[in-house]
Amino acid sequence: MNNIAPTWRIALIGECMIELQQHSNGSLLQSYGGDTLNTAVYLAREMGGNATVDYVTALGDDSFSTAMCKSWQEEGIGLSMTQRFPGRLPGLYCIQTDEKGERRFLYWRNEAAVRNCFDEPTSAPILAALSGYDVLYFSGITLAVLGESGRKKLIAMLKEAQLKGALVAFDNNYRSRLWSSPEEARKAYRETLPYVGLALLTFEDEKELFHHRDIAAVFAACQEFGISEVVIKRGAESCVIKLKDQSFEVPAKKIDRIVDTTAAGDSFSAAYIACRLKGGDPALAALSGHSLASQVIQVPGALIPRERETQP
Repeated sequence: MNNIAPTWRIALIGECMIELQQHSNGSLLQSYGGDTLNTAVYLAREMGGNATVDYVTALGDDSFSTAMCKSWQEEGIGLSMTQRFPGRLPGLYCIQTDEKGERRFLYWRNEAAVRNCFDEPTSAPILAALSGYDVLYFSGITLAVLGESGRKKLIAMLKEAQLKGALVAFDNNYRSRLWSSPEEARKAYRETLPYVGLALLTFEDEKELFHHRDIAAVFAACQEFGISEVVIKRGAESCVIKLKDQSFEVPAKKIDRIVDTTAAGDSFSAAYIACRLKGGDPALAALSGHSLASQVIQVPGALIPRERETQP
């Protein structure tokens, strides 16, 4: 991952939603979140002046969408790839957590503006510009919310970007409720994976979608698609990394009290990518990912305050 340019151009593609955190007394705290947006925020923080980070999505012209854009700008995220559709709204989700910090999500997103992100005439110049970025990042949730039409345009763009030398990074984030069937999801993933250079995979999601029985099966499947760098995330357990012909484990950081596991994987991915882009090897990148994730799970919500974030 060597880059002679002084600044990386990074684009993350996906959906940000209105986030509601439900407390034990029934009260709700409103903020914003979404898997790729969470990664974008943490990646912008980790990269600092070494990157420009743009978020690719579609929102409405409502006050919530405006507040989202303002918060992204405050985090240093560019809005040139963010579309605003009159009369539309963003999606919404609620986080409910149990006594162990494990979360349950409730979603309202069927009419979200992002579903037409690549279907409007305004998306054509965005898709053309994306193929010129150094790094592109998307997730399984991105594939689901874009729909079949949007996915086809995304895949065509990824193919062009790969030919130009871009690093395409993918987080599997499989959410069954977003798909009409597992077969639809498997087809979409398989159409996309040939263009991925870095796969950041949650093992439980791989088991659920592809029925992989063990780590070796995941690595074998990735090898078939030509993915050169694979990171398998396993929550509180060590992550397992395969880079070309070498594979190894990196232990996770032990935490005594977990408050909320939301965005643990998203933050890990951000720190891992940032470290790799800045020249760190995979083992160091994984340690950086574990360190950031361990901080995130000790604070409610997806995005921890900047002042709570420390370097590994």
